[in-house]
Amino acid sequence: MLWIKSLHIVFVASWFAGLFYLPRIFVNLAQIPIDVPPESVRERERLLLMARKLLRFTSVLAIPALALGLWLWLGYGIGRGPGNGWMHAKLVVVVLALGYHHSCGVLLRRFVANRNARSHVWYRWFNEAPIFLLLAAVVLVVVKPF
Repeated sequence: MLWIKSLHIVFVASWFAGLFYLPRIFVNLAQIPIDVPPESVRERERLLLMARKLLRFTSVLAIPALALGLWLWLGYGIGRGPGNGWMHAKLVVVVLALGYHHSCGVLLRRFVANRNARSHVWYRWFNEAPIFLLLAAVVLVVVKPF
């Protein structure tokens, strides 16, 4: 079980590293109309390429993170039974992280289609969400407040 836990932690940390950095690329993409002359498309294409590759890689990392978490929950019974309300809350955090991940894909498709309607400031705030999701998940698993 400790091997499964260790691998789960590594894949979750790797998945979230991508979720931390991808919106940062969005900040840079949203700033291009401000910082780069309109005739220069190289910067935009480079950032879009980086974002597409990072989203793909992050999606691949999410799969074993989720699979190993399910294995711990269903296979070993971690968080099951009475007095394990923390697990229900953690599952909500996982669903929120998946929603955030999905929204990153939606936003990237908008950038690719050149239909971004949000400012770089909005993306700076959007970039903060995974920090709170990871913090909530770690506190729930370690502290088990309920």
